[in-house]
Amino acid sequence: MASTIDHPHDLESGVAQQAVGFDATGDTRAASAKIRASTDARATSTVPSSTDDSVLHGNATVNRSTDYRLLEKLKGRIPPTVQKPSRRVRTYLKGPEPPRIWKIRPILPRVQQLPLRLADKVCPRQWQRTVALFIFYVCWVATFAAVLHKSSVADDVNGYGQPIRVSCGGVFWSENNECGINGTSCLPFSDSSFAFRCPASCLSEEVLNVRAVGAQDVIYEPLVVGGPTPGEASEFSYRGDSFICSSAIHAGIISNTKGGCGVVSLIGQQSNYPSVSQNGISSIGFDSYFPSSFTLQSTTATCTDLSWDVLAVSVVFTTILSLFTRSASVFFYSIVIGCFLQAGLATDTPSDSDIATLVSTALGNLLPALFISMVMYKLYIRRTLHDLNAPFEKTVLWLGPCWVATLADYTFELIPLQRLTEHDLRQEPGGIASLVVIVLVLLCVFIGQAWAFRREGRLLRYLSLYVCLGIIIGLLAAIPQESLRIHHYILGLLLLPGTSLQTRPSLVYQGILVGLFINGVAKWGFDPILQTAAELQGDALVGSAIPAITAVAATASNITFTWPGVPVGYNGTSILVNDVERFRDYNSSQEERSFTWQRLVADDPEYFRFGFFSLSAAYGLETGDYTRAGTWLANGTWIQMAAGST
Repeated sequence: MASTIDHPHDLESGVAQQAVGFDATGDTRAASAKIRASTDARATSTVPSSTDDSVLHGNATVNRSTDYRLLEKLKGRIPPTVQKPSRRVRTYLKGPEPPRIWKIRPILPRVQQLPLRLADKVCPRQWQRTVALFIFYVCWVATFAAVLHKSSVADDVNGYGQPIRVSCGGVFWSENNECGINGTSCLPFSDSSFAFRCPASCLSEEVLNVRAVGAQDVIYEPLVVGGPTPGEASEFSYRGDSFICSSAIHAGIISNTKGGCGVVSLIGQQSNYPSVSQNGISSIGFDSYFPSSFTLQSTTATCTDLSWDVLAVSVVFTTILSLFTRSASVFFYSIVIGCFLQAGLATDTPSDSDIATLVSTALGNLLPALFISMVMYKLYIRRTLHDLNAPFEKTVLWLGPCWVATLADYTFELIPLQRLTEHDLRQEPGGIASLVVIVLVLLCVFIGQAWAFRREGRLLRYLSLYVCLGIIIGLLAAIPQESLRIHHYILGLLLLPGTSLQTRPSLVYQGILVGLFINGVAKWGFDPILQTAAELQGDALVGSAIPAITAVAATASNITFTWPGVPVGYNGTSILVNDVERFRDYNSSQEERSFTWQRLVADDPEYFRFGFFSLSAAYGLETGDYTRAGTWLANGTWIQMAAGST
């Protein structure tokens, strides 16, 4: 990385050249004296602030003697055997004398500054540039709003009216026993149809925790059960707990890139859902019955999701602004607002609500995000962007990575790591390997940035900052009953100080971190750095006790199960048949319990799962984990469930 960093200005040689040039016609000895005097004066000069423009341009140096007053006071108490090596380390960390201030020297400067010269020629006065910038903003907002409005409206579907917005993970049937006994909380099962609308990119919607479909465990793939077979393309059904939008993509009703509309119809109980691979999705097969199913049909209504068209508008306008503006503040704040609105209203919306709700949510998060951005700009980002006379390099190295990180849900999708939690690292295939690679990359970046900070004489200051941050994070992680969660925006804020250099690598790193901050806040808001286990759990396993089936008496028409009494802390047993709750035993006694089930559909296998639940006035019904599914075959054979929970 060091090879990509520009060489700093050689301040000492510049001073010598000026002194010699001034005394070229005089006495050589006098010139030498002037050189020494100039060098001594420079060595003792001070700069009031490290963020001053003169520091950025390398015209002054920083007096760092005050940074080591405490060390000097303690010097007498340190043994001589320790003082010498520590002095060497301190001298090395202090960096060269004088410090070398990094500044990017543009590649092909005349070519890169063509847009700036054109802007100066067209608008030579300040008021003209202000008016031009205002007109530019008006055109940007108008174009953005027009495309966004066109994307949000939809034609009426004949016979069904306006289509209803459905999220990528929208379903008719909830998992386990959330639909109640016999699914009554998820009625109706049939004779109901409506027009629906799906957003773009629903192909990436996946099950992030294990979901049971009969005896199968589904994870890290779209939940789509059933679908059309090649010979029966006109008559097909999906199980009621399938993702509606993913099923529509699977059936070819809508497009993954543009979304679209369709009509969904509930058709009640169906059997034998086939496994079909088409349109980028491999559906899950289920060889038994389920009480709720649906079918899909296409429509001629126009309701295309234009979020990627909105993105094209945003990228074009931000690129133009980056090329034609000299002001670092105008560039930075315009990019932050533009990227934030793009993420919050189009590509990474926090929900699939109507446009008015999205605007309200985005503006609510934007104001505090702008305040944080202002602080980060004043402290760290200004040093990188100020007086950067390389608009093409700024666009490619800063703006490009910023957009990549702003679209992190799409650009980082291939990284097999959803969250930096212990549960996800253990559960997700490749999660630990991904974390190791990320840590190694960050280590390489740290070494390169530390070397660059040392050259500017600011390494000790920033090492102290990160030591303090590390101590604070360690203390937060030690708080009982809380889990440390480093969100996108927190990661960006933590690492941004380490990019406060005007080097090409720092442009890339800073753009990525600003984009991560924007993506995290626009999509999830300001989630806390500490969260309880319940908040992080979601629909994951809770690690509760599960029933141990001790006896099974099975025939072709009925089956009886026996298990020990309910453990302390639970009030009964819940039994799922084909992933539908069919029995809820309100009995907390320690006596042995039993349950008999009559086969509902001949020639179909049935799948049984057992779990405990608790019931209280304070928390209502709370169900623990279920066992894995045991299989009752059509001929009466019982296949015992495997060990583990679902």
